Amino acid sequence: MRHDLLSDALSLINNAERVGKTTCVVPTSSFVKSVLGVVKAAGYMGDIHEEKGIVTVTLLGKLNKIRVVRPRFSVKKGDFDEWERRYLPSKDTGILIVSTSQGMMTQKDAVSRGLGGKIVAFAY
Repeated sequence: MRHDLLSDALSLINNAERVGKTTCVVPTSSFVKSVLGVVKAAGYMGDIHEEKGIVTVTLLGKLNKIRVVRPRFSVKKGDFDEWERRYLPSKDTGILIVSTSQGMMTQKDAVSRGLGGKIVAFAY
């Protein structure tokens, strides 16, 4: 029984990256697809194919770690530096994935648009 599809999907991707697989099949929802779209746009993953509720992700070997942030902390538009220090290995390395009122995006996009939101996941 799955309780958190995003956590399950990111764990499957993280484990597949560790063992060197080139593709990974993950469970899906619209929330998971939007997070995977942000990670793909950041250049950490290849193509994402969906068939009958199952998403196949092409892995590029660029991910060291991808995880969900629990609980989902609220962040104001100017407070992303604190969370970058907490979850990312160094400044300007990796991304925080943020759910904002204008959709899912990286912390860099949120800062440039002057938005805050909830931190959903991180990847580097």
